Amino acid sequence: MALSLLTVPSHFMLSNYLDLSRKKGTYGGLIISLPCNSFEPWNLRMHGARVQSKRGHRQVVAASPTEAIVIPTKPLITKEDLLAYFASGCKPKRQWRIGTEHEKFGFELGTLRPISYGQIGELLNGIAERFFWDKIIEGDNVVGLRQGKQSVTLEPGGQLELSGAPLETLHQTYSEIYSHLCQVEAVAGKMEIGFLGIGFQPKWEDKDIPLIPKERSGIMAKYLYKQGSLARDVGRRACTVQVNLDFSSELDMIRKFRASLALQPIATALFANSPFTKGKPNGYLSMRSHAWTDFDKNRTGMIPFVFDDSFGFERYIDYALDVPMFCVYRQEKYIDCGGMSFRDFMEGKLPCLPGEFPTLNDWENHLTEIYPEVRLKKYLEMRGADAGPLTMLCALPAFWVGLLYDEVSLQNVLEMIADWTPEERQMLRDKVPKTGLNTPLQGGLVKDVAESVIKWAKDGLERRGLEESVYLNGLAEVVSTGMTPAEKLLQMYHEKWAQNVDPVFEELRY
Repeated sequence: MALSLLTVPSHFMLSNYLDLSRKKGTYGGLIISLPCNSFEPWNLRMHGARVQSKRGHRQVVAASPTEAIVIPTKPLITKEDLLAYFASGCKPKRQWRIGTEHEKFGFELGTLRPISYGQIGELLNGIAERFFWDKIIEGDNVVGLRQGKQSVTLEPGGQLELSGAPLETLHQTYSEIYSHLCQVEAVAGKMEIGFLGIGFQPKWEDKDIPLIPKERSGIMAKYLYKQGSLARDVGRRACTVQVNLDFSSELDMIRKFRASLALQPIATALFANSPFTKGKPNGYLSMRSHAWTDFDKNRTGMIPFVFDDSFGFERYIDYALDVPMFCVYRQEKYIDCGGMSFRDFMEGKLPCLPGEFPTLNDWENHLTEIYPEVRLKKYLEMRGADAGPLTMLCALPAFWVGLLYDEVSLQNVLEMIADWTPEERQMLRDKVPKTGLNTPLQGGLVKDVAESVIKWAKDGLERRGLEESVYLNGLAEVVSTGMTPAEKLLQMYHEKWAQNVDPVFEELRY
C-alpha cells in the first residue's frame, strides 16, 4: 500500500505506533509502504482519539440512520419541533468537533476492474473479524460496519465510505483516516484488490459497475434517474471528501453557512481531482462537481436564499419540506415515496402511508436526502470537494476548520464575499468544474481568492495553538504552482503515461 505521509509534529506521528518503511512518491510527496502482513489490531490514541477499541463483533440489522419505534397515527411533530431539532445542534465553542467523511473506489489489482459485491462483502467481513467492527446486515448481506461513532458504508456503485467520529483536532482526523486505510489494506491486499483516491471513476462505464444489494439505493435510483441525465454518474461513479462542523447559535450557523456556501466553488477548484472518464480526459477538472449540476435540481445547488435577510432555521425547514421524498422506513422495510411531499406527511396525507404521521426520525432521514453544496443538519456539511490522496483528505477539514472555527478568519471571509452577487456565486458553481483556479471573478481569478483564504485558514489554525497548519501544505502547493491535482494528472497522462489512463490506479492507490 502507498499512503502519503504528512510532515507533522513528531508527537502526533502515527509512525510512532507502527513500524513503517518509506519511499519517495511522485504525487503525494512522501510515501508510506506498509506490508499488510505486519498490520494487526491496535489501540490508538491521538489526543484522546480512540480508533480501535474493543474485541469481538456483532451483527446489526440495517436500517435508515434512525428508525421510528412507534408508528404514530396522530400528529407527533410540528414545525416548532423541527425548529427545536436544528436548535439542539447549537454548541458552545469548547464542544465544537470535526467530522470527516470520504469515499473511494475498489478495483482488482490485476485487471483494474471495479470489484464485485461478492468481493466487497468478503472485504467487510474480513475487516469486521480482524478489527472488531460490528456488521450492518440487510437481508443476508453485509452492507456496512460500525465501531463506536465511526461507520463504514457503501455508496450505490460500491464506493467504500468512512464516516468518521466527531473529533477535537486535525491530528485525530489524520490518525482516524490513516488507521482506516491501513485496516482496509490489511484485508484488501490479501484479496488482490486496491482502493483509488479520485473524484470520478476514470476508466469504467456504468455498465461495468456492480449492483449493491441495498433496498434504499434502488428506490432512490428509480426516482433520481428520471430527474437528471448525470444522476446515475453521481451515485455510482463519483467519490467525495466532506467535513461536518458545528455552530454555537442560529446566527453563527447563518454566518458559517454563507461563508462556506460562497467559498464552496473555491474548494472545488483546490481539490479538483476528476479529469478522466472512460479512459480519456473529459474536459473537466472536477467531473464529480459537474455531474451534480444535472442530478436533481430540487435538492442540489447553491440555494441562494441562504443570503436573504430572512434566512435562518425556519427558512431551511421550509426549503426541506418542499424537497420531494424518496422513502420511509417502517417495520424493517423501505416504502417507496418517490416524489411525495413531507408537508403532506406531516398532515397525515402521504399517499404511500395514508393516516400516518412522521417522527423526528423520519425528518432526520429526509434531511439526508437533500444535497446542496452545503447541507444543514445539527451541523453544517461541506460538500464541494473531490476525493483524493491522504494529504488532501486531511487538507479539506483543515481548510474549513481554519476558516470557520476562527472568528477573525470567518469575518475576513464574510467581508470578502459581501459584494459577490447571486449571479457571480452561480457563475463560480457552473464554471469552476471546468476552469478551476483560472475562473475569472471580479477582475481577478479564483486563484487570487484561493491564495487569500488559504492564508486565513492557516492563520486560523495557528491561533488554535495545536500545530495543525501542516495539513494545509498540499493546498499551499496547489496555489503556489497554479496546478490543481487534476491538472497534475492531465500532465502525467499526456507526458509520462503516453495518454494511457491506467497508471492513475497506481498513482492514486491508497
